[in-house]
Amino acid sequence: MKVNPPPVLILTFDSRDYPDCLRDLSEEGVEFTIADTPETACERYRGQEIIIGQPDLVAAVLNDMPRVRWVQSSWAGVTPLLKTGRTDYLLTGVKGIFGQQMAEYVLAYLLANELKVFERMRHQVNRNWWPTLSGSLQGKSVGIMGTGSIGAYIARALGHFGVRVTGFSRGGAPAEGFERVYPAHQLHAFLAEPDYLVCVLPDTPGTRHLLDAEAFCKMKNQCCLVNIGRGNVVNELDLVQALEAGELGGAVLDVFQQEPLPRESALWSAPGLVVTGHVAAKSRPEDVAEIFRENYRRYRTGEPLRYLIDFEQGY
Repeated sequence: MKVNPPPVLILTFDSRDYPDCLRDLSEEGVEFTIADTPETACERYRGQEIIIGQPDLVAAVLNDMPRVRWVQSSWAGVTPLLKTGRTDYLLTGVKGIFGQQMAEYVLAYLLANELKVFERMRHQVNRNWWPTLSGSLQGKSVGIMGTGSIGAYIARALGHFGVRVTGFSRGGAPAEGFERVYPAHQLHAFLAEPDYLVCVLPDTPGTRHLLDAEAFCKMKNQCCLVNIGRGNVVNELDLVQALEAGELGGAVLDVFQQEPLPRESALWSAPGLVVTGHVAAKSRPEDVAEIFRENYRRYRTGEPLRYLIDFEQGY
């Protein structure tokens, strides 16, 4: 007897884009139900055991969907789902699709800093001829917090610019593209080296406020921080104070403890700080669909799924 393939609920803001990306599975008989709000998802839930979804939207309805056995996240970060307390299902993340976008973001701001782009724009506004020479990434030291797929991609991209790249991870295991990787207990030794510090760490209890007043004191005064990981890593009040005291050369933040960043936040006016609105990388349906397609095949055949999230570790 032919067994029908398990149906799938898609719960993302751009859910309407997914069926076209997964047309081949539809042609094989997979039924997709789309929803772009938790309320719509609840109305259209018919016991589907598989969800493709944004963690924040899925977290709002997960405990009302007891038959769910697998959630394919459309984001790299899955913190909202971890906070539900439910662990009786498989949770898979996305890897290998954000490296290019995030590397371009990092390179853009590092090069902008070396080329003094923002200073030149300010002088132009005042019609001031400013012939100060640019710097160069050649010979600079860049520290990357997080040596997984995204951190490794950034490290490889920086390698083309003659940059010395060191890494930081919980265990300190060697990783391709990094001259050296420091373990968690050597955080301050790691922080003392970089001219640029790039953070791509996930949101876990162990990463909360790793970058605080004490950490900023260990960094070079000219060091520039770029955070594209999660906002919990940075103690924002301590960062503002460090920038005001001239203990850091600048900062570029794409992620924050509260998003959108409140208008009253001191970060907006902190000296040398650039705020971007969580745009370093976007989950594109075609990329997520590619990961889901392979995992769906594995799910049906009982093979291990790719990019499984450990609920205790948070990634």
